[in-house]
Amino acid sequence: MKQVLNRLFNHQQLSRAESKDILTRMSMGEYNESQIAAFISVYLMRSISIDEFLGFTDALLELCADVTPLAAYNPIDIVGTGGDNKNTFNISTLSCFTVAAAGYKVAKHGNYGATSVSGASTVMEQHGVKFTNDVSKLEKSLAETNIAYLHAPLFNNALKEVAPVRKALGVRTFFNMLGPVANPIRPKRSVLGVFNLKMARMYYYMYQQTDVDYAIVHGLDGYDEISLTGDFKVINRHSESIYSPELLGFERCSELDLDGGKTPEDASAIFDNVINNTATQAQKNAVIANSAIGIQTIAPGLSIQECVAQATEAIDSGKVKATFKRFLELNT
Repeated sequence: MKQVLNRLFNHQQLSRAESKDILTRMSMGEYNESQIAAFISVYLMRSISIDEFLGFTDALLELCADVTPLAAYNPIDIVGTGGDNKNTFNISTLSCFTVAAAGYKVAKHGNYGATSVSGASTVMEQHGVKFTNDVSKLEKSLAETNIAYLHAPLFNNALKEVAPVRKALGVRTFFNMLGPVANPIRPKRSVLGVFNLKMARMYYYMYQQTDVDYAIVHGLDGYDEISLTGDFKVINRHSESIYSPELLGFERCSELDLDGGKTPEDASAIFDNVINNTATQAQKNAVIANSAIGIQTIAPGLSIQECVAQATEAIDSGKVKATFKRFLELNT
């Protein structure tokens, strides 16, 4: 590691093979926390290269636990990279439950928040969810509620090894970029939120080399999801479009409208309000908008307005509430 760090401190880049090897060794516990922190810090000062990104991704996917039976359901994952420093409530996680309630299969891959009050695993834990890597239990959840939750560290030792360092640093790291592509199911459908356009281009390059049906979303004012605070970009295999909130039939909202609060309990309360359809209109609209992109990624023949209508109906009808209730029965 000393040799690698010296190279990186001299502004050199790693090859794809070297990057894969380092992350593999990291997962095996070969480096101490100080070495991991130094390595991560390099990428706080310069951008990750394409080869480094692909090498780290190669390692994570190779190290993933085997969850082959879940892939047969062809689920979608809706996830943000995090690190946009907006401290929003759990919009992506709520969108996953909304899409599931609308009748589509979802495999949500998540973790604790590294740079926000509440990550996906944080809010799940607040509700008593017991994380598991038991494929039979996850399959039962997916079959009966249309959604399974995969707590990232249980499926990849590399993410477990770096978790204490990430938490201690408390800032955006390149692991924010890797988490969304490390879903062990390797879903063929994905909605991925990114906080800048440079990152969107990197994911676009990666996804174009796969057979994944994807939508990369970016709020032009810096959100890693559709915030409805301003215009947003959606990039998929076939097109690149800029939408306004008004085009989807929504009013613009403010950054404060989407704030996740100061504690995990605050974020959990907002989560419950959306589930129970008692949230503010701005909170509800943000979830509907992201859910609609997810539905359209699964069913590209539907117009965005039709997808918005499906997501809205899932919340208004109580389907989301019923789905989450059954999910908790199976997962707590």
